[in-house]
Amino acid sequence: MFAALASHPWAYPMLEVAHIVGIALLLGNLVLIEARVWGFGPALPAEPLARLGLSIAVAGFSLCAVSGLVMFATMPQELLANRVFTAKMALIAVAACNAGLFHARGSLQRLDGPARALMAVSTLLWLLVITCGRWIGYV
Repeated sequence: MFAALASHPWAYPMLEVAHIVGIALLLGNLVLIEARVWGFGPALPAEPLARLGLSIAVAGFSLCAVSGLVMFATMPQELLANRVFTAKMALIAVAACNAGLFHARGSLQRLDGPARALMAVSTLLWLLVITCGRWIGYV
């Protein structure tokens, strides 16, 4: 079933579109929250902004996860053998740990140097995830 999906004239491209929309929702909202942590928009309360932004970012991540799992199912052996794919998965795991640390230390309440560093690391990690995602088809 999934192998036929990969060759369908519009189904697989639509999965890619869903994946890109998920990326936009995820990264766009993380950058917005990062800007607030870095001190931009001081009139906007950080915690309510983060609640809104993070809920949309989680929706984006969920869309990426579902579309990504279906795309993965179309060619699991090839992807598991692809070092860039495994790097992408490792980077996602590191990004999740970084987010956990950010929230565990109460970074939204502190808005201090370590909070800014963790947000910068988060953005860098997600940009690397996107880079790896684009590279998968070329290695």
